[in-house]
Amino acid sequence: MTAHLAHIRRHPIKSIGGEGLDGIRLQAARRLPGDREWAVLTEAGERNARGSETDGEPDRWLPKSCFLRGVVSAPLQAISGGWQGNRIRLRQPTRPDLAFDPETEAELLIDWLRPLWPAGAPAPTRLVRGAAIWTDVKWPWISILSMDSLAELEAQTGKSLGIERWRGNLWIEGWEPFAEREMIGQVIRIGDTELRVTDQIGRCQATSADTRTGERDLDMIEALERLYGATNFGIYAEVVTGGDIAAGDGVSG
Repeated sequence: MTAHLAHIRRHPIKSIGGEGLDGIRLQAARRLPGDREWAVLTEAGERNARGSETDGEPDRWLPKSCFLRGVVSAPLQAISGGWQGNRIRLRQPTRPDLAFDPETEAELLIDWLRPLWPAGAPAPTRLVRGAAIWTDVKWPWISILSMDSLAELEAQTGKSLGIERWRGNLWIEGWEPFAEREMIGQVIRIGDTELRVTDQIGRCQATSADTRTGERDLDMIEALERLYGATNFGIYAEVVTGGDIAAGDGVSG
């Protein structure tokens, strides 16, 4: 099978929802546009953000521990949705649907999230945009995952895992399972764009949650370590040559 781009995924708010795209334009040394543009600070995160703000928004990258994350609250993993017009629309099986403008109605999101967050954890405080991207790494990398590695992992665990729990940007179909682990330093071409593979993606227990229910259905870290000797799943890459990409584009390199 010729490798091709199977899915493009974007997550407007860190750890909260996600949407599929038919196509998008990538720029050199930039993230996937609109991905992790927003994030929800916690009370603990506010302490880290203090002193690093311009006009009320953080002006530097902050570590993931500052924000709401699925590793702390599995129900967050069951949130789906993204942009519809100028509003973000979100769904979660235990909550009413929510539509809000992140620029002017962020408090609606905070109120909606509170019942999904553990009572003993630092509470959510506000939605922030800021100057940085809210990915787990501070560099503007794009995550690339393999549909074939996922199929292999699903066969080994006997579970339908799906693509949403991994929160990846680009899903490639047509590689040998886990061939991406040997691609560090290589250049991948998708259509007319070029991306240089920079690192493996280390996983946490957020991926142990079923995105349909928001409940943990296996120990993903244990399974990856037992089956493959490492807890990585997927790779990061930096855009070297920008351009338009679309689902179905051929992949080489």
